[in-house]
Formats: sequence, structure tokens, C-alpha cells
Amino acid sequence: MTSSYLRRRTALAGVALLAGQAMLPAAHAQATAWPDRPLHLIVGFPAGSSPDLTARALAEPLAKALGQPVIVENKVGAGGNIGADAVAKARGGDTIGLMINGNLTIAKLLNPALRYDPATDFAPISLIGVAPLVLVAPVNAPGADARAFLDAARAAGNTWSYGSPGVGTVGHLGMELLKARTGIAPVHVPYPGYSQVFSGLVRGELQLSMLPPALAQTQIAAGKLRGIGVTSAGRSPLVPELPSLADAGVKNFNLEIWNAVVAPASMPPAHVAKLAEVLGAIVRTPEMRAQLFQQGWQAVGSAPEGLASRIKADTQTLGAIIRAQNIRVQ
Repeated sequence: MTSSYLRRRTALAGVALLAGQAMLPAAHAQATAWPDRPLHLIVGFPAGSSPDLTARALAEPLAKALGQPVIVENKVGAGGNIGADAVAKARGGDTIGLMINGNLTIAKLLNPALRYDPATDFAPISLIGVAPLVLVAPVNAPGADARAFLDAARAAGNTWSYGSPGVGTVGHLGMELLKARTGIAPVHVPYPGYSQVFSGLVRGELQLSMLPPALAQTQIAAGKLRGIGVTSAGRSPLVPELPSLADAGVKNFNLEIWNAVVAPASMPPAHVAKLAEVLGAIVRTPEMRAQLFQQGWQAVGSAPEGLASRIKADTQTLGAIIRAQNIRVQ
């Protein structure tokens, strides 16, 4: 072989190598593109429920942003825990879940036999929306304001009763937290649901309760209940006419209900990060903020770290009440 022939071969090989290297990023990106199939969004509550409405509001813009269909699946039962368990056990990287705060914080504390563990089985993606509870009372309740009402509740001791939609619900735990923070002592009366709690208040069987803002506002506006205050740290745009209980002198009291999107802990971190970025952008749009507000939520659209912090804080706060009173549900 001549030296010129060898030089030509060497030059051609170098060009081919450079061309191959130039193609690697595109080929690698194509091989790792995600999602490459429909995404399943599991909801542990029935169609038409608040979590279901939120999931379906998110599904269409999420599908558009990801370039794949997003299929909402209702796996109903056990206060959302059946759906949560399905998300925790999912494999394949194509399943996420829309859950409420209880499923992601205190579920295992309330029922140690639960088949999933909120602390280890999920990868937080984004906190979607938050809302306070509203402390309500009959329209003829004593006290001109929240402070005076709580003074009357302290004076009444255990002669007053409060209602909730069941043991271990946020209405139950929220009231027990308020008792611990204020020294009031009403007796808990569990009911099958919020409609029965409302009826008990109207009939005078109950002296107070904590209701979701949408339900509370409807009854307050109709003159059937009196709003005392909200459980968030400050006034809420969802119920702007009511003070916060913290502003009324209740110390170390900040309780909100919320919903969030999580993935199984097995989902690759890069996929979690992509979903968090996309969902956060969707939730923070004016259109989605308005839609969530109509559903009774103040939009957030947090990063995974923000959701993880909320899960930890709420688990600590409500976990202390659960442990102190040995509250359990089956």
C-alpha cells in the first residue's frame, strides 16, 4: 500500500467516526424519549368527586404537553387508599396518581395494616391545590366573633358536640388538633358523611364542625350556618370574608386539605422531574387557576421538594394527634 492510500483511509475513517459521534445525541434522545405510550392517571375516588374533577381537568393539557394520551382511571374504595395502593405497586413507568392529603400522610398511621407506605412508596411530583377547612356553627351560636365563640366553647366543656364524616377524616383530626391548641373539649360524633353533619348542625344536635370551603360557603350564604374562621395560617381567597383561626388567637394552628400528583417510587427521577415541570406550568396558567378555584382549590403547582415538605409537615402535625389519642381506622 502506498502512503497516500493509507492517509486517505485514515482520513475517511476519521470522518466516519466524527459523523457517528455527531449522531449519538440524537439517537440517544430518541431511544430515551418519554413517555412513549399513554400515561395512566389513577384516582381513588368515583367519577364526579373532587379528586376526579381535578384529575380530568389536568389530563387534557398534560396529554398535549407530553404528546401522549393521559387516561384517567378510577380505582375506588377505602377513602382513596385502593387507588393509592395501585399507584404504589405500578411498574412500567406509565402510571401516576392524583391523591388527597390523607393518602399521602397519615394513612399508615391510622391503619398499620395498610398495604402501602406513604413514606417510601411514592415519588412526589407536584402539589396541585390547597384549601382550608371552615369552622362552622349553628346560626344562633354564642360569641360575636371567633375569639368569643372559642371562649364560649371552653366554658361549655364536654357539653358541646362536634360532627365529622368519620373517625380519621380531616374533619375529625382537625377538630382534635383545635382542641389540643385551645383547650376546648367538645365530644366527637361521627356521621356517615358531610350532608349528615350539616343536618346535625341545623337541628342543633351539634355545636360546631369543620367543613370544606365549598360546602361551608353554600350553607353560610343561605343563612343556614355561621362561619367562625378558616384553618389556614391566614385568610384564604376561597373564603375571603372569614378570618383565620390563627388571626383569632389560636397559636401553632395551620391545617389545609390538598391534592397532589405522585408517581411510584420506582419511576426514574428524570421522568419525575419532567412531569413536575410540565404539571407546574399547567397548574400556574390563569385558565387552570380559575378552573381549580371553581372546584374549591387555591392553585399551587409546586416542585417535588415543595410537595415532599408538605407531606412531612402534615404527617408530623396530625401524626402527633393520632398517636396521642391512639386513633385507628380499619
